[in-house]
Amino acid sequence: CFSVLLCVRGTLAGLCVSVGFSGSAELDAGKCVVWGPGLSPAAVLPVRYFYIQSVDSEGRNISVSPAADSFRVKISSLEQQYVRVHVPAPLDRGDGSLLVRYRLYGSSSRGLKIEVLYQDRPVADSPYTLRGPVYHEYCVCPERDPRVWSSALQCPEQEPQIQQDFISFPSIDLQRLQQEVPQRFSRRGGLVHYSLINNQLHRRSLGQYTDFKMFSDEMLLSLARKVRLPDVEFYINVGDWPMENRKAGDKPGPVPIISWCGSTDTRDIILPTYDITHSCLEAMRGVTSDLLSVQGNTGPVWSDKTEKAFFRGRDSREERLRLVTMSKENPELLDAGITAYFFFRDREKDLGKAPLVGFFDFFKYKYQVNVDGTVAAYRFPYLMLGDSLVFKQDSPYYEHFYTHLEAGVHYIPVKRDLSDLLQKIRWAQKNDTKAEAIAKSGQSLVRDVLQPHRLYCYYYSVLQTYAARQSTRPAVHPDMELVPQPSDHSALCDCHRSPEEQKNEL
Repeated sequence: CFSVLLCVRGTLAGLCVSVGFSGSAELDAGKCVVWGPGLSPAAVLPVRYFYIQSVDSEGRNISVSPAADSFRVKISSLEQQYVRVHVPAPLDRGDGSLLVRYRLYGSSSRGLKIEVLYQDRPVADSPYTLRGPVYHEYCVCPERDPRVWSSALQCPEQEPQIQQDFISFPSIDLQRLQQEVPQRFSRRGGLVHYSLINNQLHRRSLGQYTDFKMFSDEMLLSLARKVRLPDVEFYINVGDWPMENRKAGDKPGPVPIISWCGSTDTRDIILPTYDITHSCLEAMRGVTSDLLSVQGNTGPVWSDKTEKAFFRGRDSREERLRLVTMSKENPELLDAGITAYFFFRDREKDLGKAPLVGFFDFFKYKYQVNVDGTVAAYRFPYLMLGDSLVFKQDSPYYEHFYTHLEAGVHYIPVKRDLSDLLQKIRWAQKNDTKAEAIAKSGQSLVRDVLQPHRLYCYYYSVLQTYAARQSTRPAVHPDMELVPQPSDHSALCDCHRSPEEQKNEL
């Protein structure tokens, strides 16, 4: 017997406890566990998803992959009119669990039927009926009661990073922001002034480099299609570096700038990065590497991975160049290469240029090295979702979920100058069982906190917390433009709310 994870049915977060398992019993389709937000009609997401945990005839979790193609999922509309549903094969997560994804290309007023089969036998309580209406991603039908929406997604009551970020802002004076923020920050690159009024998004661009506003636009619009948002006026920094370096005790004090990356030297309010939010919006369509797809593409099992550390990336920080030098001197420990030169072009002749490697192929290696780019390396969440051990460079930069992580428990920390990296790779090689346990611990945590529905919860919580602190009324200003919802006529839907609710919405 050995220890595995049992995930409790009915929770979106996948609460897990350790149980024993013997590999001798056969999989029992009726005793398997199926859970996740994709089984709730009210949990509207670009890609809906749920999980299957394989269980044996004695009720114990199975922790090895099932036979290929042994699980199948069929999803159909309960109404006569055809509704297109894209359902790829379940993703094998390599630990006895599978991840099922599906994208709706139309809404179903009566609902959906979900059949989960193992060798043509019903799994757990299959078939599952999602009573309608079931809305697709581009249906504009926000839930008027945020508590109902939050309950459907089982959003956490608190997020430690949000609590920490708003300590500096007990009250937000919008008039002060309008006077001060453009003057202080508009010349620093990309700043976008937003107003959300009556669930409609308006904005004006400040600064020269605001093209990345398309990422903040798409996530805010997606959120507004799903839930009634508070009236709120704010500034988003769409550049790399966080902006506000004043401390809470300074006179004048800091102003609330919302950014995708934070640092120990700044006071910006942090949102999930544009990278992971865009990958969630475009999963199974415009991107191939996202928070879900990575989980089914983690390479060989631990014992079959190459026992080296691996890195590929561009030359956006000097420590990355140092990593390549270390690799050349210690090829038995490290395989590192620069794939594109921009900042240090004079070093290409010396260090060479490495060929591009598909991201999923990173996980052929037991160890991954995460080194900052211009700010935090946005590949970090994807590395953590693999089943390699991540060596993370000490950094002043952070993303929204770092407060959940503990060094030495979920990843291996290395010094800023990488001077102890080789020593720690050697430690991992000599302590293989401990190294694998840390890798699995980090993977398990990030699988929970970076579920796509949690990103929506986080965005809403930031806007709600911000709105509650506004001391003056938000407004749409004359130089702002309306950001309309996408007008895809093939994605029209009937919003089944009461006429009174729709009247109040206008």
